[in-house]
Amino acid sequence: MVRLPGRSREHGDAGEIQPSIGMAYNLASMTTLVRSFAKINLGLRIGAARKDGFHELLTIYQTIGLHDVLRVSVGRGSGIEIRCTDPRVPKDESNTCYRIVAKTMSALRQKGRVVVDIEKRLPVRGGLGGASANAVAALLGLEQVVKKTLPAAVRLRIAAEVGSDLPLFLVAGTVLGVGRGEQVYPLEDLPATACVVVTPDMGVSTPDAFAEWDRRAAEDQQGLKPSSPREFCAASSTASGQALKGRSSTVHAAAGASATQTKASELTLPAPSDRMIELGRGLSAWLSESYSGAPRQISKRGRLENPLLELVRAGIKNDFEQVVFPEYPEVSEGKHALERAGAKYASLSGSGSALYGLFASREAARTAAARLRRQGWAAQATVTLTRREYWKRILG
Repeated sequence: MVRLPGRSREHGDAGEIQPSIGMAYNLASMTTLVRSFAKINLGLRIGAARKDGFHELLTIYQTIGLHDVLRVSVGRGSGIEIRCTDPRVPKDESNTCYRIVAKTMSALRQKGRVVVDIEKRLPVRGGLGGASANAVAALLGLEQVVKKTLPAAVRLRIAAEVGSDLPLFLVAGTVLGVGRGEQVYPLEDLPATACVVVTPDMGVSTPDAFAEWDRRAAEDQQGLKPSSPREFCAASSTASGQALKGRSSTVHAAAGASATQTKASELTLPAPSDRMIELGRGLSAWLSESYSGAPRQISKRGRLENPLLELVRAGIKNDFEQVVFPEYPEVSEGKHALERAGAKYASLSGSGSALYGLFASREAARTAAARLRRQGWAAQATVTLTRREYWKRILG
């Protein structure tokens, strides 16, 4: 079980903040610095549309070392101010930081004027979770300033209310995401893996990408025909059941997925759940190897292969590539450029436009990033962040 930081002595047995005298924040302004780390998606399957307008998703999130920097302060007065020199970042109530600060101040029973200064280093609308990570960083910074901490369950609830992929940044490391992406389950920490992130000079709107997915689904029923909820649930339980229950459930989950796949294959056309099951089965096999202690493959140099690179053999894919690449050929070319530079695996992150490549070593990643920059790409070498490193580096 992962123990999330921050349960103060002011929490009662029910996990609620206990009222105290002088909750209004009337001291001079204090500021705290928070790093807002990015994420990549290790595979992403889009399932059937839901009644609430979202889509069912199945993905593995992985935090990485690239980040924005936030400075959060609370002083006399009232209101919320968002500051950022990047004109593409909204400063009003539509900003995720604004919305989460309002909810957090209410949950903490605090008063005062909150200023969130965002130093953008991550691309806007890049698929790296920048806005969501900013929001969680603002929540954590606010707790630091007022010296009060929300229970983990309250944090997660507030994060999910603000956005689908916010909760992953309250867990970090390698994280299984299901539902609309807000249901997160921590997976076993994996060794740091070298990667290169390429950020084409354009943004991709996630709502627009989903809309294009739905448009294509309506036009091309083959492979995208909606199916029954029972079939989709089998896909989600295949992956999430393994993450939560360990090795023994893997055998049962994989068998269940196989049976469902056989039944689904009898249909005239494949369904969204069939594709979810395909990824779920691959993830189960990978998780089984990671958790069971089974012998891992040996690289050509005689070393054990990084388990994150082993995930490539699970056949992971990002469904958004099907709709983003035709609309943005430059993004597609960015993936090919990463592969030519030596990436063991390259993919779109989220709905893009950012791409990433996994490399066998940090030296290989640095060499590839330099090569890509000479070719005109905006490329940065970094590493994946384990849960421990994430929480060690996020504050200060």
